[in-house]
Amino acid sequence: MDRGRESRWEKDAMTVEIMFALVTAAFLAAIVFGAFLVPALAVGASEPAGRGLLVAGTVLAAVAAVWRVVRVLLRFDAVRRQGR
Repeated sequence: MDRGRESRWEKDAMTVEIMFALVTAAFLAAIVFGAFLVPALAVGASEPAGRGLLVAGTVLAAVAAVWRVVRVLLRFDAVRRQGR
């Protein structure tokens, strides 16, 4: 990190934070995709509107997951730099 070699505690904290970011990103992506899946199933996935909902859900779920990972890791880095 900034002061040279990281301690074992800092490496473990970083690993836990990365796993937290990935797990919460997966849950957020599942929720966002599910919000688009239910209407797509109601419309019928074979129709253009249903396929459009599935594509939109997939894209927005991926964007939400990346946003969550970046947000959690940037927040962790800011706290780490403050020395807390």
